[in-house]
Amino acid sequence: MSDKITIAIDGYSSCGKSTLARELAKSLHYVFIDSGAMYRGVTLFAIQTGCISSSELNRGLLISKLDEIELKFVLNPETKSPELLLNGENVEKDIRTPKVSSFVSEVAAIKEVRVKLVAEQQAMGSTGGIVMDGRDIGSVVFPSAELKLFITAEISTRVERRYQELIFRGTPTTREEVQENLLRRDHIDSTRKESPLIQTSDAIVIDNTTLSKSEQLEVAQGFVERAISTLA
Repeated sequence: MSDKITIAIDGYSSCGKSTLARELAKSLHYVFIDSGAMYRGVTLFAIQTGCISSSELNRGLLISKLDEIELKFVLNPETKSPELLLNGENVEKDIRTPKVSSFVSEVAAIKEVRVKLVAEQQAMGSTGGIVMDGRDIGSVVFPSAELKLFITAEISTRVERRYQELIFRGTPTTREEVQENLLRRDHIDSTRKESPLIQTSDAIVIDNTTLSKSEQLEVAQGFVERAISTLA
């Protein structure tokens, strides 16, 4: 039996789940898949093609254009991290803008979008040996994952992390704007009809409010070792 398992990591925005997933995958020599980047890619496409105006999402128009979207991850040779290609163009930086952030939860709530991306995510992880993070990985994408982690952090910590990330990228914002965006996304992600963000009963909770990145990684690695040992 292979000792390569599927690891599903879920949690709210800016709780550190993508950072953990990326570093955990590196330490295990697994494939890291950022499902959130895929939804951001669809959102960027919607902006580029006029499906999103200044303040409104045209759901019907976006649904009619879903077949025009091709998403693919490529490995950055310098950072060793996967980056998203949208229809052949590297959009890793473009999908992290405040405008994409402000609409991504609405886009992700569309059933047709979720059906398309969940199928692609399941295909990517069909052979195991992956770490995937998102909102519905343990509940919908990989309900049989050998290890499910649910990452949490206090809202003040999440706001500061996201604020510092945007400032580092040169994106002007305020902590108030960041908090408003995060709370709005929390509400949409938790209450949407299609695959809402939930903590599954078999998920292990990691509250990283006071944990450093290395401490969080060490905790997760311990859970991985336990999960793999049960397969022996």
